[in-house]
Amino acid sequence: MNKEVKMNQIDENKVVAVVLLAGKILLESGAETYRVEDTMTRIARHYGLHSTHSFVTPTAIIFSASTESPSRLLRVLSRTTDLEKIVETNEISRAITADILSLETAHDALQDLSDSNKHFPYWLRMLSAAIVSGLFLIMFNGDFRDIVPSVIAGGIGLMVAEFIQEHTRLKFFAEFAGAFVIAMTALLAVNFLGGVSLNKVIISAVMPLVPGVLITNAIRDLMAAHLLAGAVKGVEASLTAFAIGTGVAVCLILL
Repeated sequence: MNKEVKMNQIDENKVVAVVLLAGKILLESGAETYRVEDTMTRIARHYGLHSTHSFVTPTAIIFSASTESPSRLLRVLSRTTDLEKIVETNEISRAITADILSLETAHDALQDLSDSNKHFPYWLRMLSAAIVSGLFLIMFNGDFRDIVPSVIAGGIGLMVAEFIQEHTRLKFFAEFAGAFVIAMTALLAVNFLGGVSLNKVIISAVMPLVPGVLITNAIRDLMAAHLLAGAVKGVEASLTAFAIGTGVAVCLILL
């Protein structure tokens, strides 16, 4: 009897480990709160845990297998936007519920996914930001003579923001510095490369820094009645927007 209880306890711990790992990957990759909780619940239910309780915030996951089981807390210290990891986690979750993957195999697959780096190369992100900035200028009905200044400012600005974020983990300072450099680069490029509209160049170049996914997730969480997570994400998005605006304003005031 004791052996059977011990085996059930070990199995439950393994299930909880898989559930928390899947939730951690989703939350770190920028998934919505309701998606995280739904994925965790589906995996747990597949293994016979029908009375689970989960509470997810942007910085922590609290999960309990039942009303009688102890709650587990998992801190999430860093968050980014990685749609590929979200997709792969969802695929592993579907494979679990379809009995394609065993519990141990699923845990190994999730651990490998958590340890992997799915980000595009640094140079490709900079090039993409530069191209996107030029395309935003066209969308904003800018003059074609401003395309080169916006491309230069957008690429350099994201490069600075990514570099500071990677080495200091100070997100808002990174956004501030990136916006400051964008405004300074745009000012120099417009003056020396024959630009026409400084305002449109700056607006186009800062668009890659705008937290669009974060704002969307905040609204979706609020609509799904996850009020705490939605409010926190909304405040975070507002602070990021404030940092961008302040960086541009400080540069224009000083220069």
